[in-house]
Amino acid sequence: MHGFLDEATGREHVVLSLGDIADGQPVLGRLHSECLTGDALFSQRCDCGSQLEAALQAIAREGRGVLLYLRQEGRGIGLLNKIRAYELQDGGADTVEANERLGFAADQRDYAICLPMLEHLGVKSLRLMTNNPRKVKALTDMNIVVAERVPLHTGHNPHNRYYLATKAGKLGHMLGNEHQGEVPQA
Repeated sequence: MHGFLDEATGREHVVLSLGDIADGQPVLGRLHSECLTGDALFSQRCDCGSQLEAALQAIAREGRGVLLYLRQEGRGIGLLNKIRAYELQDGGADTVEANERLGFAADQRDYAICLPMLEHLGVKSLRLMTNNPRKVKALTDMNIVVAERVPLHTGHNPHNRYYLATKAGKLGHMLGNEHQGEVPQA
């Protein structure tokens, strides 16, 4: 386990690593944004907890890998604002509309801290477990090689169906055909 301080934001981030990740070969990895409700409280409103579990299991099966646990609760709006967004969602807003009604962008996360974290660990190339094209772009824009995007389709249930459809339709998440076309495109 490695800890990192983002001096620009004051946020502390954690990396879990397994095996030899600095051998120059692409490393199975995930950028996982903190989700207290999904990761620790097992909320069914999102797929975060199941993605975290699936990523850790995949790394364990592989015998090597890296998980960057980024302290960016609620797609970067913070825990209290996420709770406010939940209230708006309970009133009919989707996850994007809720963030925007609170005065935030749909996704406020910044992945700049990933570069020094991966450099410190000697990781130059990732097989990135994600459905989010913004994560792939953020890493490649920092000259981190994304050798492969590994889909991570987990946690689908009746409580998060609309949330996942919104992520696919409005945020461009690559969730396969299951959620395409359920909500209007952004």
